[in-house]
Amino acid sequence: MASVMAFNPQYEAIGKAFAQQYYALFDNAMQRPNLASFYHDTESLMSFEGLQCQGKLKIMEKFNSLTFQKIAHIITSVDCQPMFDGGILINVLGQLKTDDDPPHTYSQTFVLKPTTGSFYCQHDIFRLGIHNSL
Repeated sequence: MASVMAFNPQYEAIGKAFAQQYYALFDNAMQRPNLASFYHDTESLMSFEGLQCQGKLKIMEKFNSLTFQKIAHIITSVDCQPMFDGGILINVLGQLKTDDDPPHTYSQTFVLKPTTGSFYCQHDIFRLGIHNSL
């Protein structure tokens, strides 16, 4: 039987701090390459508007392929839940402003997986709140 880790009692503070740091790096083109440190070489998965990427290299390639010049994430809410393996589930709701486009609602979900003394982003799902209605 596998050993069960306890919930991390700091899950909310860690989750909210992660979200703040993640978007601070993402929104600064000079700092964006540092996002690589959040992802695992092979065990990180990202869904970006339905496109799946696995591993730090592919995720960073996707970030580098984005065509905006300026970006700003405005966080509306950050909801966190502890996971049974000591990880943290984070759901972010906010608005995204790129270049001169109007702001768009977005949702992003992260799963932070515990590793020795730290965490890495095991899952990252990003979706704009754009509805294709006829």
